[in-house]
Amino acid sequence: MSDFHNDENERDRFRFRLGIAALVVLTAFGILIGRFAWLQFLQHDFYRTRADDNRIALIPIVPNRGVITDRNGVVLARNYSAFTLEITPSQTGNLEETIDALAEVVDIQAKDRKRFKRLLDDAKNFESVPIRTRLTDEEVARFTAQRYRFPGVEVKARLFRQYPLARVASHVTGYIGRITDRDLAWIEEEGRQANYKGTDHIGKNGLEQHYEFELHGETGYEEVEIDAGGRAVRSLKRIPPVSGNNLQLTLDTKLQEITEQAFGDRKGALVAIDPTTGGILALVSTPTYDPNLFVDGIDPQSWAELNGSIDKPLLNRAAAGTYPPGSTFKPFMALAALELGKRTPNQTISDPGYFNFGNHQFRDDKKGGHGSVDMYKSIVHSCDTYYYMLANDMGIDNISKFMGSLGLGQRTGVDLGKDDSGESKGVLPSQEWKKQRFKKPEQQKWYAGETISIGIGQGYNAYTPIQLAQATAAVANNGVMFRPHLVNQIIDAKTGEKRPVEPRPIRDLKLKQQNVDVIRRAMVGVNKEGTGTRAFAGAPYEAAGKTGTAQVYSLKGAEYKAHSVKKELRDHALFIAYAPADKPTIALAVLVENGGFGAQSAAPIARMVLDYYLLGKLPAGAAKEDATAVEDDSEE
Repeated sequence: MSDFHNDENERDRFRFRLGIAALVVLTAFGILIGRFAWLQFLQHDFYRTRADDNRIALIPIVPNRGVITDRNGVVLARNYSAFTLEITPSQTGNLEETIDALAEVVDIQAKDRKRFKRLLDDAKNFESVPIRTRLTDEEVARFTAQRYRFPGVEVKARLFRQYPLARVASHVTGYIGRITDRDLAWIEEEGRQANYKGTDHIGKNGLEQHYEFELHGETGYEEVEIDAGGRAVRSLKRIPPVSGNNLQLTLDTKLQEITEQAFGDRKGALVAIDPTTGGILALVSTPTYDPNLFVDGIDPQSWAELNGSIDKPLLNRAAAGTYPPGSTFKPFMALAALELGKRTPNQTISDPGYFNFGNHQFRDDKKGGHGSVDMYKSIVHSCDTYYYMLANDMGIDNISKFMGSLGLGQRTGVDLGKDDSGESKGVLPSQEWKKQRFKKPEQQKWYAGETISIGIGQGYNAYTPIQLAQATAAVANNGVMFRPHLVNQIIDAKTGEKRPVEPRPIRDLKLKQQNVDVIRRAMVGVNKEGTGTRAFAGAPYEAAGKTGTAQVYSLKGAEYKAHSVKKELRDHALFIAYAPADKPTIALAVLVENGGFGAQSAAPIARMVLDYYLLGKLPAGAAKEDATAVEDDSEE
């Protein structure tokens, strides 16, 4: 029996299977073509960018940092070129072996290796990383002779920050240092992270920090073609960086240098201001330090010496140190009394040598008292009793309000540091301040007796030298106040355009001219017949001033004897002044820590500074203390 075979059916099944296969193939080709079209046309830009990213690397080019000069063009901060020894990891073999071999040619210490490893973690494989900075000419020559031994290692010229005046004005300029995580957070917060690619250093304090984004400049880029191993093949494109803007200051570096010289080895501060603009002529804090130590990472020994020193050289006493104003507070108290109608210039009190309040006796500095005292005499001879009575009559609320209008107890806004980090607020005592300061209810209450000592600049009073200088400048300028500032103009690196820091008044106190004249006459009297007479004897110009002495610790009724007190517990010496008295061009505040009487150590410094500024007189050395000076403002 033969099998039945239907050829027609077989052909139909074959055609069906072939059609299905052809459909599948065509569908697959359609999908493939569609995919190609989607990649080629719709996603072309995306994948081209991805491909370029794998092929092309962007190497940042760090800009030159802006230069800082004083009002006369003297350079305080600049850049200089030096040779560095750098390693490109992708072009070298074993890094440790390479570094060990290099150490036989140039001096590579443990700190250099540590820094290199830290930088290596943040660098790309094709970027060069410095293993040694600031090579000597001899080291460059030795390496060059053996360069063939070290593939991927080369000597490059880089810019470094330099402070030519070293210790002079170090608290003004500040310094730069390596970027930390905290710095990166600040950069990101300001939206500047793209401009800091490749940047290793940033301003840490002073002007360097406050004007960081002006000084830094705009980062450039170089497009480099790399191979699969991450090695640079060729340069494709270069966008040059733009140098940072330059700063021209109001500061006079010669005056700054002479002022620092005037202090000698004494601790203290001085701020000198042009009362008509607010421009700072000198800002001194002693002891100082050398900012060059921080540029490339300070060594542990130097850091320990600076940070651990009992003299605190890193502290900017002019802006961040707070001190009781002592009797320098009295002219401001007298001005407040006139403006508030609490006293007239000719109104007198009888000073028996003390003031009784409650169960406490507030003693005057002069045994037996000053007799009959009017406002002029109260300032010239610094009568404590007059201001005990005045403070009691005015009350803490009136005192606090008026002193606040002078800028005491609040940051001046001087252009130092980041935000307000470079300046202390100080303490302007008030009922509200005490409520916030203390936790216990009995401590929060303001007692009337506490107001008494406020009147002579003691008690809770604590202000910075720059605040005292600003308040003095306001009196010298008849109540018109300016913000103290260090930068006069910013010079654009691209165009050379100069952007002035406009001196505009922050407030006009609207003081009555006759009241201001009373205070100004009395402050002139201080240097003619009062506590500043010895310091300003023979001066060919007329200067106004006020001495002050601030207690460091309570005597508890005992008599103050400097020779029997530890140096660190001796009174602080203060002096405020402006000159020429008829048309002031400079106002200043001086503080000498543990200097004794204001007339003893602070006033001679002020005299030396004014002599140079007004007369061009160069001093032979530090200002000499007047050990025999008798001062009538030794507060208890």
